[in-house]
Amino acid sequence: MNILLTGASGFVGGHLINKLTLKHALNLTCVSRCKFNFNEDDIKLRLIEKISDLTIQDLNGFDTIIHLAGCAHDSFSKKSYKEINHQLTSELAGKAKESGVKRFIFLSTVLVNGDVGNIDSNSSAAPTSLAAKTKLAAENSLKGICDKSDMDFVIIRSPLVYGEGVKANFAFLMKLVKKGVPLPFRWINKNKRSLVSVYNLCDLIQICIEHPNAANQVFLASDDNDLSTAEIVALMAKVQGKPNFALPVPVWLFNLAAKLLNKQDVVDRLTGSLQLDIEYTKKTLNFQPAYSVEHGFKLSVKK
Repeated sequence: MNILLTGASGFVGGHLINKLTLKHALNLTCVSRCKFNFNEDDIKLRLIEKISDLTIQDLNGFDTIIHLAGCAHDSFSKKSYKEINHQLTSELAGKAKESGVKRFIFLSTVLVNGDVGNIDSNSSAAPTSLAAKTKLAAENSLKGICDKSDMDFVIIRSPLVYGEGVKANFAFLMKLVKKGVPLPFRWINKNKRSLVSVYNLCDLIQICIEHPNAANQVFLASDDNDLSTAEIVALMAKVQGKPNFALPVPVWLFNLAAKLLNKQDVVDRLTGSLQLDIEYTKKTLNFQPAYSVEHGFKLSVKK
């Protein structure tokens, strides 16, 4: 089977390469804007400034495209979100259909269902951020392109992904815990947040490459073990062998600060719940997350 992977130099992409190259029946070609360390015996690398430069002819011979490239953080412009998350995905999917690709796997975000609440396979879309809105637009375009064609889609909606090499807020919080910085999260213990380790996510993506039941489906991904904010910080301390200096600040004080600083959305994400019910994913694909949250946290610790 011939697979094309976009976003190969990213966090998830790097882990997925390691996962897929263990399966010798797969021929993997990676598309990236920059060079990265890889085994030339395992993959083929094509450096390209823009994925949109790929032609229909370039995609001939591929069975599956795994599209990881996208914008997820606030550092991107409004134009970049629309171009990269939505338009780029649509263009690539259109070319893939014309070239005879059989399956297009798209890594989306659970934030298309909203920032807080309980999410399952029947939940309606309720994106609030530009990143989530453009991911949803890409999902809808992909579904339309695959409709009445020989190419099927697989959409995976993921919460926060962590593991070795993780960056952004998760890495920052891990670093604060390691330094012993007192954090005011001890009483944020009633909420529940779903996370997914990059190891469980890559397992799910690998299953979706060939599983017949994955065709034209939207799946939620998680470790299937939700934690409160207080539990997340406590586990970060445990895996780093550090004491948990969590201060007992009441949740109402966070909400008061949110009103004063006009940061209610930030506080809602910190104190609220975002739980993913992945029963449909598990039942449809006979999938069970193999790695515990503690396993992922341990590997997230920077040496």
